[in-house]
Amino acid sequence: MNKVMEITEGGESPFVMKTQCPFCSVQCKMQVVEERNAAGEAAYTITALPNAASEGRLCVKGMNAYQHALTGDRLLYPMARKNGKMMRVSWAEAYSIIEERFAAARSQYGRDSIGVYGGGSLTNETAYLLGKFTRVALQSKHIDYNGRFCMSAAASAGNKTFGIDRGLTNALSDIEHARCIILSGTNIAECQPTLMPYFTRAKENGAYLIVIDPRETATAKLADLHLKVKPGMDAALTNGVLKAVFEAGLVDEAFVERRTRGFSDVLNHLESMDMAEIADMTGVSEDEIRAAGKAFGEAVTGMVFTARGVEQQTDGYMSVRNLLNLVLATGKIGRKGCGYGAVTGQANGQGGREHGQKADQLPGYRMIDNPEHRAYVAGVWGIEPDELPGKGVSAYEMMEKVHAGEIRTLFLMGSNPVVSNPNANFVQEAIEKLDFLIVADMFVSETGRMADLLLPVTAYLENEGTMTNLEGRVLLREAMRPAPGETRHDWQVLCDIARLLGRDRWFQYDKAEDIFEELRLASKGGIADYYGITYDRLRREEGVYWPCPSVDHPGERRLFEERFAHADGKAEMVAVENHFPKEMTDGEYPLYLTTGRVLTHYLTGVQTRRSPSLASRDVESFVELHPATARKLRIGEGELVTVTSRRGSIFLRSRYSSAIRQDTVFVPMHWGDTQSVNKLTHEALDPTCRMPGFKVCAVRVEPMY
Repeated sequence: MNKVMEITEGGESPFVMKTQCPFCSVQCKMQVVEERNAAGEAAYTITALPNAASEGRLCVKGMNAYQHALTGDRLLYPMARKNGKMMRVSWAEAYSIIEERFAAARSQYGRDSIGVYGGGSLTNETAYLLGKFTRVALQSKHIDYNGRFCMSAAASAGNKTFGIDRGLTNALSDIEHARCIILSGTNIAECQPTLMPYFTRAKENGAYLIVIDPRETATAKLADLHLKVKPGMDAALTNGVLKAVFEAGLVDEAFVERRTRGFSDVLNHLESMDMAEIADMTGVSEDEIRAAGKAFGEAVTGMVFTARGVEQQTDGYMSVRNLLNLVLATGKIGRKGCGYGAVTGQANGQGGREHGQKADQLPGYRMIDNPEHRAYVAGVWGIEPDELPGKGVSAYEMMEKVHAGEIRTLFLMGSNPVVSNPNANFVQEAIEKLDFLIVADMFVSETGRMADLLLPVTAYLENEGTMTNLEGRVLLREAMRPAPGETRHDWQVLCDIARLLGRDRWFQYDKAEDIFEELRLASKGGIADYYGITYDRLRREEGVYWPCPSVDHPGERRLFEERFAHADGKAEMVAVENHFPKEMTDGEYPLYLTTGRVLTHYLTGVQTRRSPSLASRDVESFVELHPATARKLRIGEGELVTVTSRRGSIFLRSRYSSAIRQDTVFVPMHWGDTQSVNKLTHEALDPTCRMPGFKVCAVRVEPMY
């Protein structure tokens, strides 16, 4: 704590906290000033701080983020289920319960019967330690996290195409130099609103903006061309745009020849396609498809951005691969005003997947099934390589193993899988089958209500650590507020439990910086190399891009200026088939459901629904449908309706919007229980990255009365 409150005659002196927003991947910097009057009543002043990413802006979520951290709803002491009721217990008793339960599970069912489920909003230090904890303390292979549902399609596509996965291949400042920008499945105006000035400046500089989305979102309203694609048909649409580029002679042949491989396969594949068929499949006219190809192909500079709209599909990996084909075919990468960006959704969606929280990864983006990678990390950790468990399974597949009884005990940190997973009724059934559920969180979430043991952890104002924003820029989030009640830092909890398991010699840390120092070494030489980044540098320089292999290296602002990260220095292009969704509409379920976010809420709403200022703006969920569709179904605006898929039903209020396709309805993802949209979504996974197909399933909508 850098400043201690002092009592004065009129009350306490102002308490100043410099921090950063805990929500989206921009990670805007801010200052929170707390002032108390003589009666002890607190008032808060929030000020945006200058920084390179948000340029000193805050959105409505950031302005009100202090509210959930300071709310009376915080979980402040451990609680255990006794005789069916949650009762307050001491930390000593909580740890005794964990020690007993883990020992029993390992003895009866083996080490892999314990699973660990993390989150994309944890700091780099905690994400790193969670992976190490699972593999070294628990010695289990079962760890994954909710970021699997956020970035896995784009991450896999980037790794395969470029040899590296970093959210943006270039700095945000490059956006205003792009002369054509494609935003595919991303609603930046509502999800990352502090980034919108980059795009408005680009337009002022003459950029042509193309938005691909089934809905006319706030972002799409700014577009010069809005391609209102049928849900799930993004890969086919990109094939059409690529075909238009090829037919117009707009391929950068010199770039393709010198810096890529696989181009001839893509060309042969596209030559076999019929543009009229693509238009019919996608619901986008031939003229619009050709206009998009012409605009992007002719532009001197250009950028493509993707987000969950195109990625959260059962062919999300290949859909992103096809957009990367477009970037490569036109030579728009590795130079100013050119590049690709996966717009990360979660606060630390980028860093959270780099250091071992995923089932198949070790720190530094090393792979757990690579013998050299295993040997290096084992050496850093001081264990033998064969002591490291093998590869586990993805987040939803962990729920399947829970349902099947293979995972009997689950340790959950910073996530809410009952709401965030697809086919949520199945997931709830699975969690109810667990022998024991431990949840470490700030609040009692929908999943937390099912816990056998709740562990209270600190919030962003109290827990120091690093976060990596959507650019791949590592930032230090200072923490200046003392931990309230009996809360402990999440990393401290992991160290405490490791001690119970007799593994404390591998978990000797006094502060978050100690963990980061080990992370630096564990990532050294890996794809996500943080070795040259230190807390001192982050304080001096505000943030440092990775890869950063040495303390005198500036960090790579722009990737691929001379070569890609594959051994031959070339990017890989691949032919992409036209995919249909796993679940199509029919007479019983005639509408496509797509899901997403609204401006005032974040993820499953556990934090934002506890902010009075945010919750009051959107107090309940809704289903957005076209007025013509509503009339056909005899549904009035604002009427309560039932939305049903083959997996379940939820109850929502209707909201008319002529901006959505008539064959599509939209429901946001931020509510649980009877308004949880993931009770409807399909359980099918992308075969490559194991991303669920959140964005497309078949439903019917009916009046409740």
